[in-house]
Formats: sequence, C-alpha cells, structure tokens
Amino acid sequence: MTEYVLAAGAWLGAWAWDEVVPELRAAGHGVHPLTLSGLAEKRGVPAGQQTHVQDIVGEIERRDLRDVVLVGHSYAGIPAGQAAERIGDRLSRVVFVDSNVPADGESFVSAWPDGREKVEAAIAANGGFWPVPDADEFAGQGLSPGQIARITADGSPHPGATLTEPAVLARPLGELPATYIKCLLDWPEPSPDVAELLKSERWRLVTMDTGHWPMFSQPRELARILLAAAGPGD
Repeated sequence: MTEYVLAAGAWLGAWAWDEVVPELRAAGHGVHPLTLSGLAEKRGVPAGQQTHVQDIVGEIERRDLRDVVLVGHSYAGIPAGQAAERIGDRLSRVVFVDSNVPADGESFVSAWPDGREKVEAAIAANGGFWPVPDADEFAGQGLSPGQIARITADGSPHPGATLTEPAVLARPLGELPATYIKCLLDWPEPSPDVAELLKSERWRLVTMDTGHWPMFSQPRELARILLAAAGPGD
C-alpha cells in the first residue's frame, strides 16, 4: 500500500484535495492531505519556509509512513522537494504538480523574477501575507465559476516568509525519483529549471490538458496520474 502525502500550493489547505482523496483511497492506498502552517485551520501559526518543510517531514515521521508518494502542488513543490530528500528510504517518489522546485539558496520569489517585485510589494502591503487573488486571476485555467468562488472564499492569505526564505538542499534534486506534472493551460512548457531536471533518468514528465489547479478542474485525471506514479520505476 502506497501512502500519499498531499501538500497544496499558496492560499490552500488540505481541503483543496477533497475530490482527489476518495479516488486514491478507493484504490486501497493511505492518503494524508496536509494543511501547512499559517493556512486554513492553521491560520495564525507563524511559518517560514522551513516550517513548511518540517510540517511535511513531521507528518510522515509521526505516522511512521513508508512507501511515500509525496505530492507538492505549485508553491508547495519547494518544501516538498526539500522534505523528500530528508525522509530517506521512506520516499517512493515525489510528484510535483505544476509546481516550483527548490534550488539550494533560492526562494520562491527569487525563482520568479518577472513577479518578484509584485509579490514582495503585496506581502509588504498586507501585513506580511500574500493575499488571495481576485477571481479574475483564475480565469483561463479550466475552472468553473463555482470552483473559482470556492478557492477565493476558502483560501487564506499566505505567510510571506515562506515565499522569501531560501531553500536548503543537501544533494541535487535530480537524484530523487520524481514525476513532474505540467498543466498545459497554465504554460505549455516546463520552466528552464524543471527542463534541466527532466534530463535526469530518475525524472518523468506527464502533461495534463488543464490549468494550474487540477485538483479542482480534473481531480479524477490527477488521481489517475498519481496512482500511476506509484507504479514500477526508479
């Protein structure tokens, strides 16, 4: 039995996986959606990026999970990638869902040069948090009006320190067994850093014909890909 540990991106909590979890459990696997510190029911908990790494590592160790498929969506790919190397032989595979990937000494915003000033300004203007975007920011991503309304209503301002603190990696990310899911409506090609990682024999690329939030727009297809990720491979 595979143990799936799911971490969603900025503004989201464990609730983001509500339509994916039943599909994975129906296939007989353990499923553990996480809310990272400072978000959803954990609002008010101080959080930096390493807090989020420890949220993931701590959950896996507390539950003594083995054969872990660790899933990080969007921003959460950064703490998930760091956590993946820290859990050692508990890891079966790490899956990055249209996500950022960690680079040693780099932060979420430093890897996003075109948007860095905008994000940092928004954090500074909102008490140290990145506010949930307006509904129009989610247009063109394969989401229904109801899905967009849920994200904007239930999303939480994201702790700014998690976006500006640097990642810490002990070894090259390309050494991990990994699947990268690229959502084509968001951008048709992987970012240059992901494209470089995909040269590794241990990395696989899967594409989805949907937008950046596939746990809402195509939850069954996402679950199918996650189930396949647990299959034989490196």
